[in-house]
Amino acid sequence: MEAEASSFETSEMLARFLGSTPMLTESWNLCARSNVMAPQGFLIDEVGGVTYVAFSGVQSLDGLEPRCGNLVPLSVASAGVSPVYGGPDGGLFSALQKQSDDNLVMVDAGLLQLFLNIYHTPVFQNQMFEIKKKQKPVVFTGHSIGGAIAALSSLWLLSYYQSISSPPSVICFTYGSPLIGNERLSRAIHQQRWGGNFCHLVSKFDIMPRLLFAPLAPITNHLNTLLKSWQLTMNSPFLIRDLGNQLVEVEKSDLFRFVLHYVEASARSLEVGANSFVPFGNFMFCSSDGAVCVDETVAIVRMLHLTFASSSPSSSIDDHLEYGSYVEKISLQFLNRSGDELCESNTYEAGVTLASQSVSTGQEHMVKPIKDCLRVARRIGPTPNLNSAKLAIGLSKIAPLRAQIEWYKALCDESDDQLGYYDSFKLRGASKRDFKVLMNRVKLGEFWNNVIDMLEKNQLPHDFHKRAKWVYASQYYKLLVEPLDIAEYYRSGEYRKKGHYLKHGRARRYEIFDKWWRERDIYGENSKSSNNRSKFASLTQDSRFWAKVEEARNWVESVKCERDPQELTVLWANIEKFEQYARGMVERKEVSIDVLAKNSSYMRLLEDLRILRLQLPYFSPQIYGVLDRKVLP
Repeated sequence: MEAEASSFETSEMLARFLGSTPMLTESWNLCARSNVMAPQGFLIDEVGGVTYVAFSGVQSLDGLEPRCGNLVPLSVASAGVSPVYGGPDGGLFSALQKQSDDNLVMVDAGLLQLFLNIYHTPVFQNQMFEIKKKQKPVVFTGHSIGGAIAALSSLWLLSYYQSISSPPSVICFTYGSPLIGNERLSRAIHQQRWGGNFCHLVSKFDIMPRLLFAPLAPITNHLNTLLKSWQLTMNSPFLIRDLGNQLVEVEKSDLFRFVLHYVEASARSLEVGANSFVPFGNFMFCSSDGAVCVDETVAIVRMLHLTFASSSPSSSIDDHLEYGSYVEKISLQFLNRSGDELCESNTYEAGVTLASQSVSTGQEHMVKPIKDCLRVARRIGPTPNLNSAKLAIGLSKIAPLRAQIEWYKALCDESDDQLGYYDSFKLRGASKRDFKVLMNRVKLGEFWNNVIDMLEKNQLPHDFHKRAKWVYASQYYKLLVEPLDIAEYYRSGEYRKKGHYLKHGRARRYEIFDKWWRERDIYGENSKSSNNRSKFASLTQDSRFWAKVEEARNWVESVKCERDPQELTVLWANIEKFEQYARGMVERKEVSIDVLAKNSSYMRLLEDLRILRLQLPYFSPQIYGVLDRKVLP
C-alpha cells in the first residue's frame, strides 16, 4: 500500500489553493476597510455570489481589560438566547457545548464579550437573517481582535446550520488574530469536522497570535498602550504609524521576552492544561517570501515558537500591521513558481523544503528547525485513508462476534420459555453461552468506541461518518447490541443508582450513531423511504424500545401507590404516550417477534396494565380521559 499524503502535505495544497484564488485578497480588503470605516462594528460585501462579513480590528478596550486572558465556559453565551437567534435548542454554540462537568469548552471572556456586544445588536441580527435566508456561502473575516470575533461568529453560524439538511459553506479567514479558546474547544471543533473551515494567517513575527500563551496581568499596562497604538494606525486611512503613546525600546524588549518565554514553554510542554489556550483549524504562516500551511496542533504551536524566536522586539510589533503586503505576495509566490517546482513540490521532501524556505528566507539557521517541525507534523499527523482501511479489516474480524449474538437471538426467540431476546439475556444464568454473548457485547462496544475516538481525533477521512458502509454497519450494531446493554443496565440495578437508562445510562456511541442514521438522507445514502412491512422486523427498529418499556413498567408500579391526583395524571399521561408509541411500532411491524413473546417484559407490561385498570374502578375525574383508552391487543 502506498504511503498516504501527510497532514502537512494536505495543508500545503490548501495554501496553494488559497494563494491562487481571490478569497484571501477579497477578505483582507474588506478587513482593511472595516478597520477604517466601521470601528467597533463590521462591514458586509458580496463578491461572486459569496457574502463576506469583516469585523473591525478597532474595538473598545474597556471590556477587554478585566476579562482578556481569562477562560470562561462557552455555555455562558447562551443564557437567555431565543431559539430563533441561537441554535436549534436555543444555545448560541449548541454543537460545542460541554460534554461533562469537568470537561468544559472554554473561550476567552473578553473576546466572547466583544462578540456578544455585536451579536445582540439589531443591525447584526438583521444582516444575519438575510444571510441565512439567501442560503449562500459566507466568509467571516477580521484583522487582529476582529479575527477573534470572526471566528466566534463562524462557530455560531456553523452551530446554527447543524439543524439544516444542506447548509451553505461557512469559511473563516483571520489575520493576526489572538487565540480564542482551550484544548476542549479545539477538540470539539475537530469532532464536528469544522477544522477545515478556518484559516488563520499569522505573520512569522507578529506578537498578537502568541499573546495569550502568556498571563496578561503582569503586562497589562504595556498591552493597553500597544493595542491603542495599533488601533490608531489601523483606523488611519493611510496606515500612519506611531500614532498616540508608544512603547519605548526597553518596554518592547520586556514584552517580547515575556511572551517568548511562555510560547517556548508551550512548545516544549507535552501536556496541555485545561486553562491553556490552544489553536484550531489551519494556520498559514506568512512572510514577505510566501507562506506555509499547517493544521496539526502540536506542529502549529512549535511553528509559532520557531518563527517568533527569530524575531526582534520591534518587528514583533510592526509585523502586526503588515498583513496587507503579505496577502499580496502570497498569491505571487504560487503564481511565480515554475511548473517544475510545482510538480516537484508534490513530493514530501521537496514540499517541506519549499515551505520552510517560504518563512525562513534570510535566516538560514531557521531552515533546519522548521523542516524538522514539518516532518514531525507528518509523523504525528493522521493518515485517514490508511486508518479507514485498517478499520475495515477490523470490522471483518469482529463479524464472528456479531454472528454469535445473532445466533443467540435466534435461539432465544425460538425457546420454549417464550421470554424473547431481551428478557432471556436480562434473566440469564451462568452458562458458557450467556457468558460468551456478554463478552462479545463488550468487545463490540470497544471496537466502536475506538472508531469514534479515531474520528474525533481527526484520524479518519472527513466524510467517514457519511459513508454507507459505516452508517449501516453502526446502525445494525446498535439495533443488535443496545437491547443487551439495556438488559444489563436493569439486571445490574444501575438504574436505582443513576436513574433510568435513556437519560443516565445510554452510551455516547449510540447517540452518535443515531445522528449518523438521521443524516443519511442528507448525503444521499437512503433518500427513498421504505415500503410498509409485510412481516415483523428481524431487529426492533428503535434500539431504545426496551428502555422505554422499563420506564413504562416503573410508571405502572408508581400508579399503584401514588395518591396525589396531579402526580397520577402525569403518570397516566406518560403511560398513554408510551402505549401510542408502542402501538405504532407493532402496527408498522417495526418490532422483532421477541417483543411479542408471551413472557416478554412488554407483554407482561400490557397484562399488568389490563389488571390495574380492572382493579381500580374509581379514578379522579382528571384522569378519566386517559383511562378510557384501550390497552393494546
